[in-house]
Amino acid sequence: MFAPPADRELCERLHAIHAGVASLIARLRPEALAVEDVFHSRNTHSALVLGQVRGVVLLAGAQAGLPVHALAPATVKVQITGFGGADKSQVAFMVARLLSLPGDGEAGDAADALAVALCLAHRQPLAAGALLPRASRRRSAR
Repeated sequence: MFAPPADRELCERLHAIHAGVASLIARLRPEALAVEDVFHSRNTHSALVLGQVRGVVLLAGAQAGLPVHALAPATVKVQITGFGGADKSQVAFMVARLLSLPGDGEAGDAADALAVALCLAHRQPLAAGALLPRASRRRSAR
């Protein structure tokens, strides 16, 4: 997992995050970008920094010409667990079940990101051949 050095200035960390996301988009060539919509936080400073990070991620998606989908946290929770007030452990459990992962799922950023991706996948039809390996996609596009 990529994490910019905490001892750097915020602008340098944001630049590193943008570059990392842009690199991933170029390498993996996704068809869309899904992010969790803004949520309320008790810690104003953390919410502001998270909003800035979200902004550079959105920018990377827009620069790559991807459709960018912002999904509300409650929407993701309803789609994944059936309950908009689900806690992180419930979301992680259902992500593990939906993806046939071992164990009960570990709550955290990765489970949250997978939940957002699954939510978009449930809402958006896949493009023809999207589940084929990349080489097969190139052949079938000809």
